[in-house]
Amino acid sequence: MEGAAPLLAARGEEEVVEGRRRGGGGGATSAQTLGNVVVSIVGTGVLGLPYAFRTAGWVAGSLGVAAAGCATLYCMLLLVDCRDKLEEKESEETYHGHYTYGDLGEKCFGTIGRCLTEILILVSQADVCNVLAMAIVIKEDLQLFDHPFANRSAFNGLWAIPFTFGVAVFCFEGFSMTLALESSMAERRKFRWVLSQAVVGIIIVYACFGVCGYLAYGEATKDIITLNLPNSWSSAAVKVGLCIALVFTFPVMMHPIHEIVEERFQSSGCFQKLSHKVRGAEWVGLHSSRIVMVTILSVVASFIPAFGSFISFVGSTVCALLSFVLPTIFHLSIVGSSMSPWRRWVDYGFLLFGLGFAGYGLIRALFSH
Repeated sequence: MEGAAPLLAARGEEEVVEGRRRGGGGGATSAQTLGNVVVSIVGTGVLGLPYAFRTAGWVAGSLGVAAAGCATLYCMLLLVDCRDKLEEKESEETYHGHYTYGDLGEKCFGTIGRCLTEILILVSQADVCNVLAMAIVIKEDLQLFDHPFANRSAFNGLWAIPFTFGVAVFCFEGFSMTLALESSMAERRKFRWVLSQAVVGIIIVYACFGVCGYLAYGEATKDIITLNLPNSWSSAAVKVGLCIALVFTFPVMMHPIHEIVEERFQSSGCFQKLSHKVRGAEWVGLHSSRIVMVTILSVVASFIPAFGSFISFVGSTVCALLSFVLPTIFHLSIVGSSMSPWRRWVDYGFLLFGLGFAGYGLIRALFSH
């Protein structure tokens, strides 16, 4: 009987560790996580969806949004699989319960993998902010419906689809927040279902928003749909709502950038010495870095021309690498040995598609002018 005690104790410790890994993370409920997923994905890219639907046609645009959403969901879940596999390999002493996208890159390819991943995150997250005024824009669109399908193309040819798909991929960009949101859930095992619900809902909203915008304005649809709105109190309310939304959700979008910059900042020898010598230097340094980053992004954003073409370019290059290429590479590297052959072929398919799409987007940008 005395020999049984250590076995029970060891089993209890193992269950605690496993509980921390699989069940409990942070304190967020499923509803809170659902809202956070929506905030982390929905951004200013939606303002360019009606223009993308004008380019490809309303049927082709809807199919492009649905395809981008499903592909994004699959690759987001690959990141969760990678993190779960790494946790299974860790002992209780090395388990720390939180992985970032950059951590996965470092686990697979060392410092180069982390640097590449974090650079792509910096570029992609600098281009997205949440939009909470979509309902008012749709209301303005619906008021213009007379003969909505008259002179409105359903399909404008195969070469228009990559443009729309690039915009849609940009609109679904939220990969850098996936692992953080999953870790924040009180019941982490429910994250896959919550994420699936969020993505399906966003697909429906995106498709409705793009179709309504295009049907309302037709070939006059501009690359930012708010430019089509008339000068009225409701249009002014949309613009004020967008500004307020940016103020309150910009910190959420900036979280991955601050996480990367501040980690580099704190690990530097000069900063550590200064923090020990000068009281309050760490607080001043970290907040100064945030002010500088926000200022730089504001200046860069003010000089962006051709919003629709820009988000299609970012979506088909940077976001394609971040959404399809890196998740599949990490998944094949970390989980590949235990995967079935068909899952491995699916991952390779997404990998080749992501590389091809990124190459197409780059070539199109270089030779389009």
